[in-house]
Amino acid sequence: MYLLYLDDSGSPKNANERHFVLGGFCIHEQGSYWVNKHLDELAEQIDPDHPQHVEFHASEIFRGKTDPWQKITKDRRREYIKDVLRVASRESKNISVFACAVYKPSFPNDDPVKLAFEDICQRFQYFLNRIYRESKQKERHQGLIVLDKSSHETSLQSLATHFRSKGTRWGHLNNIHEVPLFVDSEASRSIQLADHIAYSVFRRYEAGDINYFNIIQGCFDSADGKVHGLAHKQYAFPECTCPSCLTLKKGP
Repeated sequence: MYLLYLDDSGSPKNANERHFVLGGFCIHEQGSYWVNKHLDELAEQIDPDHPQHVEFHASEIFRGKTDPWQKITKDRRREYIKDVLRVASRESKNISVFACAVYKPSFPNDDPVKLAFEDICQRFQYFLNRIYRESKQKERHQGLIVLDKSSHETSLQSLATHFRSKGTRWGHLNNIHEVPLFVDSEASRSIQLADHIAYSVFRRYEAGDINYFNIIQGCFDSADGKVHGLAHKQYAFPECTCPSCLTLKKGP
C-alpha cells in the first residue's frame, strides 16, 4: 500500500491571500520509518531532553512566536525548515511529492479545497496506475490518503466518498480507499513533513520565495521528463514558468 500524507497551507476564505495549497508526499507503507527517524533525530538537536515535544509546523517556525522557536534566531529557524524539507530530498528515491496550488481569483465561484483535493486525488490515482504498469505485478497497489485532523475533515471526507463513487472529472479512483485517515499532526512526523511541503509551495506562489521550494523541486512525481505531481491551477499568468505550467506547455 502507498500512503499519501497531505496538509494545507493558506486559508480558503482569507481575501488577503491569493493562493490555497494542498500538498504532501507519497511513500510505500514500509518506507515511512526513515522519515520518522530523520525527523526524530532533528528534534533531538532542538530539545535533547524532550524531542517528542518538538512539532515541526513550518508557519510557526517561520514566525518564531511559540516554544521552542521563540528562543531560536531567525536564521536558524529558517534553516530548520530547510532541514525538514531535506528529509524529502534525502529520501527522494522512496518519496514522491504532490501539491496543488490554487490561485483563488481565477476560481471565484469554486471551493479551492475541493479543487485542490480533486486534483491531487486524480494525480495519486495516475501514480498508482503507473506503478502498477511499471512493476508488472498481478495485483494493483492500493492507496490511502492521510491528513492532519485539524484540516477540513468533514468536507474532505465527503469529497473523498463522492470521488470514490462518482469519480472526478478525469475518471474514477479505483485504487484509493474511500475515506481518508485523519491523524494528529503532533503525533505524526509524516504529517509534519507534509506541512512543510505545503508551506514551501505556498511560499513559492504566494510570496515568490523559492528558498524552500527549490529543496523539493526535484522530488515531485514525474515521468518521461514531465512533472505530474505539481499543479498550478490558474488562468491569470500565461507566462508562468513554474514546473507545472512548463509541463502543460510541453503538451501531451
